[in-house]
Amino acid sequence: MKYDHDEIIEHYRLMLVIRRFEDVLDQLFGEGVIVGTSHFCAGQEACAVGAVAALRPSDLVSSNHRGHGHFLAKGGEPRRLMAELFGKATGYAGGRGGSQHMAEFSLGFLGTHGITGGMIPVATGAALSQKLLNTGNVVLCFFGDGATGSGAFHEAVNMGAIWELPIVYFCENNLYAMSMPVAEAFKVTSIAERAAAYGLPGVVVDGNDYFAVREATGEAAEHARSAHGPTLVEAHTYRHYGHSKSDDCGYRSAEEEAAWRARDPLKLMRERLIAEGSLTEAAAEALAQEAEQIIADAIEFARNSPDPDPETLCDGVFADFD
Repeated sequence: MKYDHDEIIEHYRLMLVIRRFEDVLDQLFGEGVIVGTSHFCAGQEACAVGAVAALRPSDLVSSNHRGHGHFLAKGGEPRRLMAELFGKATGYAGGRGGSQHMAEFSLGFLGTHGITGGMIPVATGAALSQKLLNTGNVVLCFFGDGATGSGAFHEAVNMGAIWELPIVYFCENNLYAMSMPVAEAFKVTSIAERAAAYGLPGVVVDGNDYFAVREATGEAAEHARSAHGPTLVEAHTYRHYGHSKSDDCGYRSAEEEAAWRARDPLKLMRERLIAEGSLTEAAAEALAQEAEQIIADAIEFARNSPDPDPETLCDGVFADFD
């Protein structure tokens, strides 16, 4: 399938922005500038950007605890996302949500979530609403391989199937749920095989290939949009960092990490675009520098943003302290 040249270059730039965002976050957490915890998606950029690229602007996206890339791919502003991680009032949740609890409904981004598999039922409910309202919109639901072992996954996917909801269940299989290898967690050799239990199509795709991800997600989205129900897409990918900041990845071999880094999605994208003549080495370097500047600007914005006003402590909560 042929895509618009400028759009593809923009998506490559977005992948670079996501990578730089995550790399800088690792440094900021290490320096104690940002506190708490965070889960980085470096290495999984092709999943986020490729899948969202297959959607219409009005379609909805739900995320998980590793959701910075999903948010940015759906149109999130690096400045506001960074400000939220800094706990500042200019962040998407006013500095209250942090890494795992952000949403922006105006973008169709339903939110990140700190509970493994927690957004899968939410996304299924959103898909039901789109069907009942006859909007023609599709929901793209991101989750990891570990979430497929939760009851929430099975119940939600079953409901999506029997009601033929307009949703794409997108599993980013990065081989480990924290430190648990997929091969030890499940008897089946592919998570996509689980789709058969619900009467759904299951698709396996190279999650480090933007074009493969976009094509598979596009087909699944149109399948759902045409009232044929969900598809379970399993994208094989690899996170470059540990499960979270405190994870030293002692359960992974150096050989395994090297093999996957050789298939870095940014490297694959750059090589393909240059080979096709869509990008020059100089232009690729300029895009990388631009991404670096965008994130530097986001950090400066976050540092200079105001802290939340203590008077707003009870805003946006279901119960106050009166």
